[in-house]
Amino acid sequence: MMSDGGLGILLLGPAGATGLYWMLYRYYRNTDKSYDFEHETKVDAKPVSGDDAKVGTVTGTRERHIDGNNVQAYRNRVRRV
Repeated sequence: MMSDGGLGILLLGPAGATGLYWMLYRYYRNTDKSYDFEHETKVDAKPVSGDDAKVGTVTGTRERHIDGNNVQAYRNRVRRV
């Protein structure tokens, strides 16, 4: 039969694995540090206005990216309230 010390060491393995999993999950998810668009941004809906004027045409392009894209600076697209 195991003594109390042996049982504690035996339970330390699953507890340590659970703690390590939770630590890595929190580190890679950063759910508490992400920008919360739904709560931190105010969006006012307005009636749609404008026209259907043709601005330009792009044909036969082989560019991989659109000029002026903000893929790397995605947090600059939204203003904080």
